[in-house]
Amino acid sequence: TMRVRVNSIYTFRPVMLDVFDSKVCGGIKEGDRVRVVNLPGCPKANTMNHCHIETLDGTFGGMVCCNSLVKD
Repeated sequence: TMRVRVNSIYTFRPVMLDVFDSKVCGGIKEGDRVRVVNLPGCPKANTMNHCHIETLDGTFGGMVCCNSLVKD
């Protein structure tokens, strides 16, 4: 399993879990650059191999599998 770092920027390349059971919102699509964030009151990044993401302009993007994020 891949571990991600909060505030780091990744490219979103969805694995099967995120394709079939998507929790992605905010118009994020494959190939978009996103930032990993920790939200108050929510599990921290890497908990059960998931994390929350946002666009580079700060729009909330949802929860994704850490394996869907690729470091460039």
